[in-house]
Amino acid sequence: MAMLTKQIMEDLKTAMKEHDQVKLNTVRLIKSALMNEKIKLGHDLSDEEALQILVREKKQREESIEEFKKGNREDLIEQTKAELAIVEKYLPKQLSKEELTEIVKEAISEAQVSSVSEFGKVMKVLMPKIKGRADGKMATEIVKEQLK
Repeated sequence: MAMLTKQIMEDLKTAMKEHDQVKLNTVRLIKSALMNEKIKLGHDLSDEEALQILVREKKQREESIEEFKKGNREDLIEQTKAELAIVEKYLPKQLSKEELTEIVKEAISEAQVSSVSEFGKVMKVLMPKIKGRADGKMATEIVKEQLK
């Protein structure tokens, strides 16, 4: 069992003992997503595979928050933000815009690219380097900015 999966199981037990309903529900949802992926793939998940699931969970909550803002649902926004904070605890420290810009510059020189038309080549080099540590949308914007 991967370290990340072990940590989630421990946190589930802790949340039960502490009667922390938000944490308990969120960790259960994460555990469920991991189990579903394990069944789909037919093997125990590596930390990298588990990380992909957590990134997806984070993205779902961020999108939900945006939708709740459009619908003026403050109650759901606060609950989803609390869930998001729990999900983010399992993710690696996120890169700052400055750190991400430096990695983008390295990826551009590594891919030997000079125009926006070769955007895909840069992303192919960049994405494995930032997996789980930066938002793909922000990375895309920075790459386009750097290639102009």
